[in-house]
Amino acid sequence: MSDAITINDIKASAERLAGVARRTPMLESPFLNQIAGRRVLVKAECLQRTGSFKFRGGWSALSALPDEVRKKGVIAYSSGNHAQGVAHAAELHGVPAVIVMPNDAPALKLANTRAHGAEVVTYDRPNGESREALGEAISTERGLTLIRPYDEPMVMAGQGTCGLEIAEQARELGVEEADVLVCCGGGGLTSGIALALEAEAPGLRVRPVEPETSDDVARSLKSGAREQNEGPIASICDAIVTPSPGELTFPVMKRLCGSGLTVSDEEALRAVAKIFLRLKLVAEPGGAVAAAAALFRKDQIEGGAVICTISGGNTDPAMFTRALATLDA
Repeated sequence: MSDAITINDIKASAERLAGVARRTPMLESPFLNQIAGRRVLVKAECLQRTGSFKFRGGWSALSALPDEVRKKGVIAYSSGNHAQGVAHAAELHGVPAVIVMPNDAPALKLANTRAHGAEVVTYDRPNGESREALGEAISTERGLTLIRPYDEPMVMAGQGTCGLEIAEQARELGVEEADVLVCCGGGGLTSGIALALEAEAPGLRVRPVEPETSDDVARSLKSGAREQNEGPIASICDAIVTPSPGELTFPVMKRLCGSGLTVSDEEALRAVAKIFLRLKLVAEPGGAVAAAAALFRKDQIEGGAVICTISGGNTDPAMFTRALATLDA
């Protein structure tokens, strides 16, 4: 099976995102380096528009649609960050958006999605209602274009633009070989970055990072086939808890990624606190798992430097307070 996208798709997305998306910084702290025992370079996608990398994919997908299709509107399903990314991209394009979100999504993510002008339709995630079925039904009924959160070529291409920036920034910092730890749910960001680095920085190896209780990608990379997570969500890292790797994303990850890493929820919270204390960045738990692996699973990483994504910063005050409390532990 050939890859769903190529480096040319990623570069074309970068052209469409130019002047719209932010070129997020890559940051370093001597305090974090000391904890990790090596250089830790942090790609701060929490500073992207809407507070996560998902804006890249949302804009990439919408901007690639023909005008007559886009103006009819779009629909997406998401626990929150893809929701906001698509909602804001639709807002900027002046087209309607419907977002299907779980009824137990963080209140901040629900409120922010509505604030971007989207119509939010909730579904009962705790009791197993299918967002995919609901999204497909509304898409058909209203004639809206469905933009999936990761198994969508132009979404993958948009996320890959983060990889182009990582390649360029790593060169500027003199890093030619390193593990690149990516917070991973369905694999859109992971696969996009991996394809970009294959072309632009082959010495940088992508490794997905997940919560211990939702380690479908790590298990899939080990077995060579798409594995499933079973049962209800058992992690505070809601942004990256998915049933299984994507049909389009997994072949890319299988071909290009190193072995997966996992961290506990407690380690994710500790990483949120350390990131705030040392870099003055706000991360959500799911957006901090890569940093948690860099800081607390250092024996599973090789080399003198590691790059990690902070993929999202849309945490609510209660969760952030919980994270900061770990500084006193």
